[in-house]
Amino acid sequence: MIASNGGDKAETTFGEQRFKVFTAKQLGQIPQLNRLSEQQRFDMKVVASVLPFRVNEYVINELIDWNNIPEDPIFQLTFPQKEMLAPELYDKVATVFSLNDKSALNDTIREVREALNPHPAGQMEHNIPTLDNETVQGVQHKYRETVLFFPSSGQVCHSYCTFCFRWAQFVGDKDLRIAAKESGQLQDYLRAHPEVTDVLITGGDPLVMKTKNLRAYLEPLLSPEFNHVRTIRIGSKALTFWPQRFVTDEDAADLLRLFEEVQAAGKHLALMAHYNHWRELEPEIAREAVRRVRNTGAQIRAQGPLLANINDDAEVWARLWQTQVEMGIIPYYMFVERDTGARHYFEVPLVKAWEIYQDAMQRVSGIARTARGPSMSAHPGKVEIQGVTEINGEKVFVLRMIQGRNPDWVQKPFFARYDEQATWLNHLQPAFGEEHFFFEET
Repeated sequence: MIASNGGDKAETTFGEQRFKVFTAKQLGQIPQLNRLSEQQRFDMKVVASVLPFRVNEYVINELIDWNNIPEDPIFQLTFPQKEMLAPELYDKVATVFSLNDKSALNDTIREVREALNPHPAGQMEHNIPTLDNETVQGVQHKYRETVLFFPSSGQVCHSYCTFCFRWAQFVGDKDLRIAAKESGQLQDYLRAHPEVTDVLITGGDPLVMKTKNLRAYLEPLLSPEFNHVRTIRIGSKALTFWPQRFVTDEDAADLLRLFEEVQAAGKHLALMAHYNHWRELEPEIAREAVRRVRNTGAQIRAQGPLLANINDDAEVWARLWQTQVEMGIIPYYMFVERDTGARHYFEVPLVKAWEIYQDAMQRVSGIARTARGPSMSAHPGKVEIQGVTEINGEKVFVLRMIQGRNPDWVQKPFFARYDEQATWLNHLQPAFGEEHFFFEET
């Protein structure tokens, strides 16, 4: 296994890099932004006061083509743009931003954030479970077999994605944050729920943590009393935003050993890697990180949303999936942009999303056609757009529930009236004269 000697190779091949990050307060310290106009830099500050902004030097220096800004997809992925706020919301914040009135600005920002649907799909109302009549902090349980766990020390990322549906985790408002103070409640909850087979450690990004902290969360799950937990997933974008985490960080070798230990305990370890563009796979250190993770026995599954201004192109997705397969990564999901945050800037009509997905699938071989989608992670479950067709003279969307709050819904097909403007499930109406979708009936 590479974990035992990866540290030596890292030192001789790549050299250790210092992690340096910029937040909204340091926007003016990023020299490359001097290429932009004063107005563009002001726009960034306004948007970054509402939506979270964080980027590191690796992303700035290795992933962004500064000769192609603002159009560059990784620039769009990580740097705020004026249009990410609707005009009326931007104007409201910009007006107060210039007054140097901190109290008024905070009130305006809070009001605007509330208008951006900070917790979509019932995350706070319906996904957070209870145990012995007490809320289980930092845990979500939407689907029977899978529990999500939000460790408090992992509720940040190496860089922030501008589209992120969990943006509310990162704005400093405790009322909008989901996080566990310790893992004891998770263990108690799992003991009480033997039907749970999968635990997803998520955030933020759990791999911002030191390995010793991550180990403290994972090791208890390896004991015999949790034999019903068969798969441990880690949701992360570290392979893109800081591949050094697996290669040159001082505890990189220990992280890889931890991955090996999870596998040796009989668990399946899946690194749920977030990729949005094939460019993220190009740096050699990113490829080395993938190699090292795979050498531990862990499986890498790739997922990401279809986004206007970043990857709304079939060729981008085909190249992404083909590259992933060549590197031993399994394409897993193409998501539809969620109904939160800067959705109006990134969302793509469902019919266009399907056309892009279909076109991209036609460009790759069967072995790369493992990505499910386009999929909406909506309140009732994950709804997949399977196509557009005509039945008895009515043009319809063909849909399928690939995961559901009610297990009986899983794999159930259904139909919605064709709507070329619809961008989310709640924009659709049942086909064939039906009054409700099956998941809306009481």
